[in-house]
Parts: sequence; structure tokens; C-alpha cells
Amino acid sequence: MTPRDPMTELPTHDVTNQPPIFDGINLYALDLALQEALLREGGTAVVDKTESLGAIMGRADTFEAADNANRHKPELQSFDRYGRRIDAVSFHPAYHQLMALAVGFEIPSIAWTAPEGGHVAHTALEYLFAQVEGGACCPVTMTYAAVPALRLQPDLARDWEAKILTPQYDPRPLPMAEKDSVTIGMAMTEKQGGSDVRANTTRATPLAESGWYSLKGHKWFCSAPMSDAFLTLAQTGKGLSCFFVPRWTPDGRRNPFFIQRLKNKLGNWSNASAEIEYDGTRAALVGEEGRGVATILEMVHHTRLDTAMAAVALMRQALTQALYHTRHRMAFQKKLIDQPLMSMVLTDLALEVEAAVALLFRVARAYDDSARDPQAAKFARLAVAVAKYHLNKRAPGFVYEAMECLGGIGYVEESIMARLYREAPLNSIWEGSGNVICLDVLRTVEKDPETLELYFAELERVKGQAPALDRAVAELRDDWRDREGLDLRARHLAEKMAVCLEAALLLDHAPTVVSDGFLQSRMSGGRGRAYGSLPSSIDRAAILARAWPLA
Repeated sequence: MTPRDPMTELPTHDVTNQPPIFDGINLYALDLALQEALLREGGTAVVDKTESLGAIMGRADTFEAADNANRHKPELQSFDRYGRRIDAVSFHPAYHQLMALAVGFEIPSIAWTAPEGGHVAHTALEYLFAQVEGGACCPVTMTYAAVPALRLQPDLARDWEAKILTPQYDPRPLPMAEKDSVTIGMAMTEKQGGSDVRANTTRATPLAESGWYSLKGHKWFCSAPMSDAFLTLAQTGKGLSCFFVPRWTPDGRRNPFFIQRLKNKLGNWSNASAEIEYDGTRAALVGEEGRGVATILEMVHHTRLDTAMAAVALMRQALTQALYHTRHRMAFQKKLIDQPLMSMVLTDLALEVEAAVALLFRVARAYDDSARDPQAAKFARLAVAVAKYHLNKRAPGFVYEAMECLGGIGYVEESIMARLYREAPLNSIWEGSGNVICLDVLRTVEKDPETLELYFAELERVKGQAPALDRAVAELRDDWRDREGLDLRARHLAEKMAVCLEAALLLDHAPTVVSDGFLQSRMSGGRGRAYGSLPSSIDRAAILARAWPLA
């Protein structure tokens, strides 16, 4: 007879006062700010699709798939069993499940296939997806963002665009002609240059075949190396140029594309990032030779929208987890959410998300308007840089504060909070760190001063409605008029521009309780440096009811 195990058969206690497993909560239905932004900014046509994805992303099995994709990191397979070089990356099945979900919901393609509001639709869908899984967003984003750059080379767009836009995921390592769909990656930075891509040393030599070049060199960061093709930068006789590198040559052979190792990153574990070498690698020129930076900026401009989106997604999911926990957990004879100081913290976090969502979707609409309005295109160039900088600077501290709302259970790996926290610094670092983005804000204004006036025109719509905002806008104009030491003040300018635009958008569109709370806490000097140090006059109950409107 098997002896009884008192450690398992006689537990010392029942588990009480802990939340149930997070399951069956539609992330779209939970998010009033998203719903309102989608309708306001031109996404009416995709409400049903967005709600459907929100239901899937709020299921426990989707959270489990994301956890599996991150716990079982991608593995490099340099050779096959017979010793042939294959330079492949192996993923857990959950990763492919999530990629199929993202592609199936048209996240990489809808911006280019929707009759209108495509960028708003893309942003809404990926915002819901990124709340649960950030790693798969990397290839999804780059595939979406590659389209405008490829359209600068009509022959490439003719051959590749249809399969980029096909909403069917196909991870098979095959030539493009044999696949149902493709994904696109990016490889720009090198060891000696980093953000200074003009320091790149990779060389491109023209081949006898018309339009093809041979590349030789390295890339320090190659995003999503399992993609079917990449946009990359290399030097020619005319300077730095942009090239398209397929993983297979036109005659069906593997293109020399050597993955030297995968990066062991702080977070973003489900996504592979690699160091690669080119050696006789076939590539096609994209855009004008010698204007590689201008060409690839067509891609970068669109990845910036998603790097701004990712920060908001992380903050919203962190807030969701904090609200869920505190609505179920008792402490000192009250639900945690009803404890006054905890409600102050949660209210502050909710205000931050409201403002971030408003800013994000206003920028997304500017992308949609850019196709028919040159002024909208100018505004988008400036506003997306401002948004990317500010939102990503807010994300790490925000996620930490939300994690603290959960206490110790938020600090263990079983919780999604640890993964959100590791993910939070990523999008500020990737595709231009904070300093690079702020200097780009200055360059954009210096190159075309009209962009700054278009920004201020956004604030004029609410002039006179809030004295604190009027004062901040007047000070911001003075800051820009003072041309001395602009580069030293670039971070201050970008942050102030973001907060003023957030305040104006909330005044224009949000319930009064939200706009008043934001203005009191962000523009009237009525708060401290940490989240939760709000003026006591703010209507915490109304703001928290809006942040979690479900029964």
C-alpha cells in the first residue's frame, strides 16, 4: 500500500481572497477609450472585427499561448542533419499559432487593403494583440511597414505585394513563388554605427544581371531573421543605398544569409533577433541609389506608429491586470480598489491610458489622411515622433506601478506582469532611441517649419477652454521661438508637446471627468512625481468605473 502523503492530502489552508484566472474578458468591450477612438478617427468599418479579436485576446488559452511562446525561446538551427547550412530559426508551436492569429485578422495588411481608415484599423487590431503578445508584433509590424518602401520599386511591389497582403500565415522556408504569403524583416544597424547608419560598411557591388547586386558585410541587429525578405542598407559608389534581400534567389537557391547567433535579450523572448553576415548575398536596389536613408525612412515612418502603439498596449494591459486584481482582492476589510490610496494610484494610471489612447489614434488618423492631404502627412511625421518618444518614456514606470498594485504575485514569472515589464523598455530603444527621436523632432521642424504650425493648429481648437492648457501652449511657443540650445532642450520640448496634445484631445473628446482630471494632475501643479499623488478633488470613482465598465 502506498503511504499517505500528509503534505498533499492534508493542506494547511484553502486558497481564498485570490482572483480567479483571467479568462473570458473581451479586451475591446473593456476599453471605452478604444471604442470611442475607433469610431471618432475613422475605424467604424472594423468595429466587429476588432471586437472579435478582443474576445480572443481576453481568453485564458491565448494568454497561455503567449506564455509558451516566450518561455520556449526561438532556437537557431545553423545546419540540417546532413551538415547543410540552412540558417533557420525554430519556434514553439504557440508562436506560429499567434502569428496565424495576427495575420488572419489582417494586422499586417489591413492598412493597405481597407477602403478607408486602414491605419486606424491596423492600430486598433495590433493594440489588442500586443497587450498579450509583443514578440510576434515585430514581424507583423515590419511586414506592414515594408509596403510603402517597396512601392518605390514597382517591379518588386508587383512581385511581392500580393503575398505580403494575403491574410494567411505561411511559415514554410520556401521560395516566394511557392508560398501562400510572406513576411518582411529589416536589417540596418551595424556594430560600429548603431543609430548612425551612415557609418555602415556593408558593400553592394553591381552584378551583370540588371538590377541585382552582391552584398558583403554584417548586421548587428536583424529583426525577425526567419522572414522571407529584408530591407537593408549598404554602401555603393553613390553612397548609402537601400536594398531588398530575399532569402531565396530568383532561380530557387538559398541566398547566402548567415545567421551568426540569436540575441539573448532582456525581453521580447518569443521574437528572434539576430546577428547576420552577407557574403555574396543577392539584393535588389530599392529607390534611388545613394538615397538609402530616405528610402528606408518610408518603412521606419510606419514602424514608428507601431512602436508608439506598443507602449500604449503595454500600459493598457498592465492597468487591466491591476484593476482585475484589486477588484477581487480584499485587504483590511475592503476591496483593494476601494482603499483610498490604491484608488488614487489606479485613477492616475487610468488617466495616463486615456490620454495615451487619444494621442495614438489621432496620429493613426493622420496616417490615413496623408494619402489625400499633404498637410496631414506633415503633421503625421512630427506627431508620430512626439508620440513615440513620450509614450515609451511613460511605459516602464507605468508598468512597474501597476505591478506593485498586485504585490508579490505580480513579481513572479507566472504573472504576465513580469513579461510586460521586460517588454516596456524595448520600443523606446528599437528604431531610434529617445535622443534620436527628439533630435528628429528638431530636424523635422527645421526642415519644414509648417509642421510645427500644423501641430499648434491642433491645440487652437480648444483654446479658451482650459486656462492651464492655454498657459502651457503659450510657454511651448516661447520655448520654440528661443532658438538657442534647442538640441539641449529637445527632450523637454517633445514631452511638453505630447502632454499638451493629449490634454487638447481629451478636452475635445473625452468625458469632462477625464479631461478635468488630466488637466488638474498634469498641468496645474497639483501632483507629485509618483503615480497616485493626485489632487483629492479628482473624481476617482467615475474614472475607475470608465476604466473597467464591465459588470
